[in-house]
Amino acid sequence: MPRVKGERRLEILKALAGMLEQPKWGKITTAALAEKLDVSEAALYRHFASKAQMYEGLIEFIESSVFTLANKIAQDEADGHRQAMKLVEMLLAFAEKNPGMVRVMTGDALVGEHERLQARMNQFYERFESTLKQALREAQLRPGDGGQKAFDADVAAHAGMLVRYALGCLHQYAKSGFAKKPTDSLNQSRKLLSTP
Repeated sequence: MPRVKGERRLEILKALAGMLEQPKWGKITTAALAEKLDVSEAALYRHFASKAQMYEGLIEFIESSVFTLANKIAQDEADGHRQAMKLVEMLLAFAEKNPGMVRVMTGDALVGEHERLQARMNQFYERFESTLKQALREAQLRPGDGGQKAFDADVAAHAGMLVRYALGCLHQYAKSGFAKKPTDSLNQSRKLLSTP
């Protein structure tokens, strides 16, 4: 039975993500990836021009998954503060379900790879922070806080703090060999994080 177009490409990305899930991992080579898939390195290069392109495939998966969920949260949750917390919770839950992706999200897997990969992950976090800012601005426009609007600087600082918290949780998760779950401390931290 012939393969569906893109199926082998997806298998390669899944294998790469699986290799990144190993608590004791080193730099992943195309030779090791080919061996895991029981194919030649040439077979990998028929689907990806370079290893950097494979990492770009993982980044595309992260972007697509996270921002699809972020859009759903924005549609379903009208309260800006709750929306911001749900966004952070979603990002941490995504990481928990996809530990291999955490190594990409923290940049660990991108060390020594093409610099455009880290630049793209930086853009991901800038976009996520902008999404948080939008939610927090919405919260300031709604009545309930005495009619006082926060300055953009306050909104930016709050969104920045939420991103740094999430990144810290992701780093801790990766450095613990995926033992310390990123959502573990969220309930205890929620009150501090939601304070504007």
